[in-house]
Amino acid sequence: EVQLVESGGGLVQPGGSLRLSCAASGYTFSSYGMSWVRQAPGKGLEWVSGINSGSTSTDYADPVKGRFTISRDNAKNTLVLQMNSLKPEDTAVYYCVKSLSGDPEWGKGTLVTVSS
Repeated sequence: EVQLVESGGGLVQPGGSLRLSCAASGYTFSSYGMSWVRQAPGKGLEWVSGINSGSTSTDYADPVKGRFTISRDNAKNTLVLQMNSLKPEDTAVYYCVKSLSGDPEWGKGTLVTVSS
């Protein structure tokens, strides 16, 4: 059974940083691309960032380019999203997603709140 467990969310002031992690299990983590998707309160799902299986390719949504960095450690089955210079509009539940463009599997999400 695929399991994706996000952690690292919380309350942070504008301009601050957070590091989200996603612990993956139940499948061969190193064989699949991974993504982060978020959902702001009262809004739809928004793709944030993606990384391929070997970390040779990453991509970001325009609102987070230059502020967020996606990475993965295939030895530890872990996906990471480093978020810097956070803005109130980054407030959302952040989901870790396996194989977004294929047969996706989703974690339960972690809440990030950016507020003073």
